[in-house]
Amino acid sequence: MTSLNFPKTGHGRDSILLFPTPCFQSKPFLPSSKGYRYSSGLIVRTQTLIYASSLSNGRTNIKGPREIQFVAKAQPVAVELVEDKLRDPQTSGDAIRQRFLDFYAARGHKVLPSASLVPDDPTVLLTIAGMLQFKPIFLGKVPREVPSAATSQKCIRTNDIENVGRTSRHQTFFEMLGNFSFGDYFKKEAIKWAWELSTSEYGLPADRLWISVYEDDDETFALWHDELGIPKERIKRLGEDDNFWTSGVTGPCGPCSELYYDFHPERGTSDVDLGDDTRFIEFYNLVFMQYNKKDDGSLEPLKQKNIDTGLGLERMARILQKVPNNYETDLIFPILEKAAELANVSYALADDSTKTKLKIIGDHMRAVVYLISDGVNPSNIGRGYVVRRLIRRVVRTGRLLGVKGDGMGDLQGAFLPILAKKVIELSTNIDADVKTRSSRILEELRREELRFVLTLERGEKLLEQMLVDALLNTQGTETAPCLSGKDAFILYDTYGFPVEITKEVAEERGISIDMNSFDIEMEKQRQLSQAAHDTVKLAVENGANLAEDIPDTEFLGYNTLHSKAVVEGLLVNGSLVAQVSKGSEVEILLNRTPFYAESGGQIGDNGFLYMTEAENEQKAIVEIKDVQKSMGNIFVHKGTITEGTIEVGREVEAAVDANLRQRAKVHHTATHLLQSALKRVIGQETSQAGSMVAFDRLRFDFNFHRSLQDKELEEIEGLINQWIGDGTILETKVMSLTDAKGAGAVAMFGEKYGEQVRVVEVPGVSMELCGGTHVSNTAEIRGFKIISEQGIASGIRRIEAVAGDAFIEYVLTRDNYMKQLCSTLKVKAEEVTGRVDALLEELRLTRNEVSAARAKAAIYKASTLASRVSTIGTSKSIRLLVESMDDIDADSLKSAAEYLVDSLKDPAAVVLGSCPGEGKVSLVVALTPGVVNLGIKAGEVIKPLAKSCGGGGGGRPNFAQAGGRKPENLLGALEEAREQLKNLLEK
Repeated sequence: MTSLNFPKTGHGRDSILLFPTPCFQSKPFLPSSKGYRYSSGLIVRTQTLIYASSLSNGRTNIKGPREIQFVAKAQPVAVELVEDKLRDPQTSGDAIRQRFLDFYAARGHKVLPSASLVPDDPTVLLTIAGMLQFKPIFLGKVPREVPSAATSQKCIRTNDIENVGRTSRHQTFFEMLGNFSFGDYFKKEAIKWAWELSTSEYGLPADRLWISVYEDDDETFALWHDELGIPKERIKRLGEDDNFWTSGVTGPCGPCSELYYDFHPERGTSDVDLGDDTRFIEFYNLVFMQYNKKDDGSLEPLKQKNIDTGLGLERMARILQKVPNNYETDLIFPILEKAAELANVSYALADDSTKTKLKIIGDHMRAVVYLISDGVNPSNIGRGYVVRRLIRRVVRTGRLLGVKGDGMGDLQGAFLPILAKKVIELSTNIDADVKTRSSRILEELRREELRFVLTLERGEKLLEQMLVDALLNTQGTETAPCLSGKDAFILYDTYGFPVEITKEVAEERGISIDMNSFDIEMEKQRQLSQAAHDTVKLAVENGANLAEDIPDTEFLGYNTLHSKAVVEGLLVNGSLVAQVSKGSEVEILLNRTPFYAESGGQIGDNGFLYMTEAENEQKAIVEIKDVQKSMGNIFVHKGTITEGTIEVGREVEAAVDANLRQRAKVHHTATHLLQSALKRVIGQETSQAGSMVAFDRLRFDFNFHRSLQDKELEEIEGLINQWIGDGTILETKVMSLTDAKGAGAVAMFGEKYGEQVRVVEVPGVSMELCGGTHVSNTAEIRGFKIISEQGIASGIRRIEAVAGDAFIEYVLTRDNYMKQLCSTLKVKAEEVTGRVDALLEELRLTRNEVSAARAKAAIYKASTLASRVSTIGTSKSIRLLVESMDDIDADSLKSAAEYLVDSLKDPAAVVLGSCPGEGKVSLVVALTPGVVNLGIKAGEVIKPLAKSCGGGGGGRPNFAQAGGRKPENLLGALEEAREQLKNLLEK
């Protein structure tokens, strides 16, 4: 071991590393150790040393003497950095985030937490922008609580997933730093502060910043040029596609102004294209929300002008940390390093293809960890499909890199949890809840990966069948075998099978892939993904009028079930009308209401609206069947007019169905007790993943990795019924969100909370943030019974239960069933189980006897077929029997085949088919050892036979079974099998 000291070399991209000449072979060895990494190096040979200069140093800058120890060998040397000083801490990702928030806090902005990745917005699948949580404020449907705010928002976008890792900036998960004004400041302040943040706070050189403005926005151009002195040649006017933001076909909109960083100012200012990724990166977007776009496309000024901005944290980190792409910042690169370690590769020495794969893993791992933390588990629909797709991409990419098992020696293990630990380690300042949920995240990833590995193996089998079919389809023709792009896409999308592997395996068999049609399928998926994931829709049908004209509904239902109210609006088929008459379906908007609108899992109330004339003579009756929230906090009462005519502006008497409200209250409180019982019985880590509170039952979804045992369900029921019997009085309080969380209140999954929250507590048992209706005393629940417990998705269980009147009805119904059963069986209730067991045993014995009789009949019938045996082969010594046996069932057909193959002399081949029922085909192929020794396998014989009959199957070399769905093809298929075997055996 030798030690060398080398002199100070400056800092940034001019760091120098020393290596002994013998280690220089085809590629330089740039080690990654002690948290030090290198990329984009220019290697220069000297007589005794190799200097790696102009390096991008992702986490440290060499600013002074460093001591390097090395062993000079013919192989690449192991270099250990003995002394290592971290990069300027002010440029770390965590510091950049905090500096942004502090900057705007000092300018009067309220710093608010990131919203969940699961938005409280039915028009958007996942949170894709920082402004999403403020959408109701921008629409004017929720009053602003603060004049301005700043956030660091977790975001997910998957519309450009194919570009992840291939470009320097595309990601699925990213953080968007944003400052927002709700009718407070506007363009002048937003522009001034964006420039001050960029140049003074972050220290970006002013001469490297370029600005884009909307082509007609002279005001913004003047602010940049006249107020801040930006040269005209560095301000570009762009069109509507680039610099005019719209929320949809109609609704709030306005011009944008964007800030770009120039990596290559030496290229000059002529013929500049801000879209050139090799030179520029857009890092800050300022949206001036100043217009409302009307149905006819015209723009009218908004009464309240807003500011919505977004600064990409990873992009700013790339600029300040002087690395070539977002992935090599300290926000993501540690995950890449861990992935490289598991794959046993060096990121610094890797080719572009390998680096791309490592970047995909690093990006997607961040996305899935934060999604699972926010309650989104892998599934085949909606948000769950996004998680599953990303996980599958990581798994198959890891396999392409050569990661086996967990990458640490356990070939049966999973490697995603190892990578996830690194993501969790980096999550502290992004989302503190991730660490508290770490065990659930790791377990979910482990299960999903191991399950998907089996799926990949099934994909391999499917690929083999597709390749066989491709070869069969071109036999006897001059056409070259080709696998369809649609088949390749099915393997990719459904089974997660990389098209690269599909292509490689196919080419080994002399089969090409129709990549044009594969690309078409990929483009279809990309367009669907973009349409589903990358639009924030602020306008709904007729929503503009509602947003301006209808006030929020005052909810009175916590304290009363009856109240007078004024009809503020009527809608029929989504259109506003002045009056509606008997027989019509209508949606009614009231200024105040005792009706609970569906939210928090609780169903909306039912009841009636009565409109009266003088002397209390009823003029109209509306039966309300559902109540929903719309446009923030407007209650929409959906019902049918059963009498008279209802009109806008008239007063009505609103009356909630008290019996149904009580049923909802009972079930809602029972869900709170259920969650507490689950945490006590199966562990505090379990958490709610959804719920439904209806009049007839409750449904509660929760995170757990296995089914609950009977004794656990009994214990849960026992606890809940004990708490019911205790007759505990509930306490309801309104407090700040911070105080509620500090007190230990549990938040409900998927709900969005304001600064003030309602806390429902069953003292000593449960405390939750909840806006639903509840009983005043647990004794009102009367009883609780679990109806079912089952899995509904990977890692998600569901309990359905009844309480209160529904519990009594359930017990009485089951009691009636038991009485009928006792009467039918002529036994007492306690004897039913024994009697049923005895009947089942009798049934089993009878079925065995019937099966044996059928088998004997089949064997007898088979014995009559011996005369139809033909002899083939060059010596005419091979016996072949191919016959249909009418409607014999599959088991009996098997017995017949076994009898025949045993009774015929070796060598012999038997093929039997039958139609045991409508739309059913059974097939059997049995071969003696002499035939198998000729290289003929039963499974290969039965595959084309089964395919002709619309089915499939397989088996051992000497025996195979199959089924099908096309009885009409049986005789023809048997004849084809006869000819196939004759051709094979006569060789």
